[in-house]
Amino acid sequence: MTINVSELFRQICPQFTGAAITAAVTNSPTEQALWDMIEAEAETLRETYTTETLKMRSGISATRAAYKAAGKDPSRYRPACEQLVRRILQGKQLNSIDTLVDIGNLISIRSGYSTAVIDAGHLATTDITLDFGQKDEPYEGIGRGLLNIEHLPAYRDGIGAFATPTSDSRRTMTSPDTRKLLFIINGYDGNRFNVEKAVAHTQALLQRFAAAVIDQTIWY
Repeated sequence: MTINVSELFRQICPQFTGAAITAAVTNSPTEQALWDMIEAEAETLRETYTTETLKMRSGISATRAAYKAAGKDPSRYRPACEQLVRRILQGKQLNSIDTLVDIGNLISIRSGYSTAVIDAGHLATTDITLDFGQKDEPYEGIGRGLLNIEHLPAYRDGIGAFATPTSDSRRTMTSPDTRKLLFIINGYDGNRFNVEKAVAHTQALLQRFAAAVIDQTIWY
């Protein structure tokens, strides 16, 4: 798999550091041990942030700044990481989905980076481009319905966009049958050290809970 970054994206988001992991996996209902990790991280977040100070967290702040630079309102189209942590800070319950999605959520709330958890078997091509959504581009977000992705950072294959930091698409969402995974970490603050930590943590969780055989890690 290759991930190409458009010239326009580099101009608007010059600090961006992205990483993508491809792996063979087995999905399943979430084990209690994994859910305990999520709950422990949620408690740490409640002790550390409020819904106002959350915006100053490096990964979230940088993602919001990238949205503004591209012409998108980050408060109307909140990055997924910010959505998750705000929900925690508001005292709302996180819902367990499955092992792969919950690993994505754990990495996101721990690192401050929005992630994408993609069934690579549903991708039309292995040549992926990161750029921006286009005007009137059709996109159905998971749990969001039709989503206006114009000016949103977007990953696309030969069919069209399949992931944004706000919401992954239903077209490439994981299921109990997912066997080929593409896991994306979006480091808009350009902190390579923190992204590397997130990658290592992701690989360990996938190997422990999803019997993962890591294929490759792509940096871009």
